[in-house]
Amino acid sequence: MAFILGSGSPRRLELLAQLGVTPDVVCPPEIDETPKAGEVPRRYCARIAFEKLQAISAEPDDIVLCADTTVALGRRILGKPADVAEAAAFLFALSGRRHQVITSVAVRRGEKVWTRDVVSAVKMKRLSDEELNGYLATDDWQGKAGGYGIQGAAGAFIPWISGSFTGIVGLPLAETATLLRAAGWNQGMEVSS
Repeated sequence: MAFILGSGSPRRLELLAQLGVTPDVVCPPEIDETPKAGEVPRRYCARIAFEKLQAISAEPDDIVLCADTTVALGRRILGKPADVAEAAAFLFALSGRRHQVITSVAVRRGEKVWTRDVVSAVKMKRLSDEELNGYLATDDWQGKAGGYGIQGAAGAFIPWISGSFTGIVGLPLAETATLLRAAGWNQGMEVSS
């Protein structure tokens, strides 16, 4: 039995390490992450995690873990910004407002699939032009849903959350540990859920 992480995210690798879990294989799936017309954020996030899972080849006894994190402002999906202008637009839209961060986790072993969506509420303080431009200059926004990572410099912009901090970072640990145990993975797993 091998444990395959279907993600190229260094944050997910770090979060798994907190559970004492090291993947045997890291294999980022190549899928189209374009939202469908009228697709709402939570359904979009769950669909992408599932499609990532289906894109990973594995032996029948292997365990595959994939996840997707989406920032939602109402029904609007804020994915990974394509460039600094889009990152600025996302952060400007989030400034001074509450939004949701959804992380969908999908685990597969053979034909059996376990999934869980974790939705957290996040409030971003109102950003000054200086704060916004200073953050954009760090390039920390790159590759992050909504154009920010709470675990980095942007954490200074977040006075309040309700939900899973690790889910906001990109992999909710309590829920992930439960899914992995359900699939029969107990190696490492230093944290009980």
